[in-house]
Amino acid sequence: MYKNKAMDGKNNISGQKIKAFREGMTTKPSQRELAELLQIAGLDVDKNAIQRIESGQRFVTDIELKVIATVLHVSYADLLEE
Repeated sequence: MYKNKAMDGKNNISGQKIKAFREGMTTKPSQRELAELLQIAGLDVDKNAIQRIESGQRFVTDIELKVIATVLHVSYADLLEE
C-alpha cells in the first residue's frame, strides 16, 4: 500500500527541520521573512504556506525543498533526514 504521510501522520517529514533551521539562522527570520526570501529565490509561497509546512499540514514538493534548502543554506538531505 502506498504511504503519502509521515509516520506521525503529518504531510511532510521536513517541516520541523525547516523550522529549526529557520530559527537557527543568525538573522532568525520570521515565517513571513522566510516566505519573502523564498519569493526572491523564485518560489511562490506566503507566510501561511510556511506555517502549514512547518506544522506538517502541507505537502512539500521536491522543487520547493530544493529552494528552501538553498535559502536556509543547508543541504537537501538535511531536510529529509528523520
